[in-house]
Amino acid sequence: MAKHPSALKAHRQNVKRRDRNRQLRSRLRAALKSIRVTIDSDEPGTAKGALQDATSLVDRMVTKRIIHRNTAARYKSRLTKRMTRKSA
Repeated sequence: MAKHPSALKAHRQNVKRRDRNRQLRSRLRAALKSIRVTIDSDEPGTAKGALQDATSLVDRMVTKRIIHRNTAARYKSRLTKRMTRKSA
């Protein structure tokens, strides 16, 4: 374990950040799972609004550096493609 005061503080900061990032990542995964279920259900009106919310959440996670911007683009692309396939 670290003994220097600055190392102890850095450790405390890392623990806080790790917990926060875990919460945000968990929230993102839950939202992605729920949007997939919503899209697969037979309610296109609900799915469209949920897709906008999910896209917004994914974009927020990029700005907080929880996920990479290319990962976010892939998530959004796949969700949109899934939505258009279901509605067609």
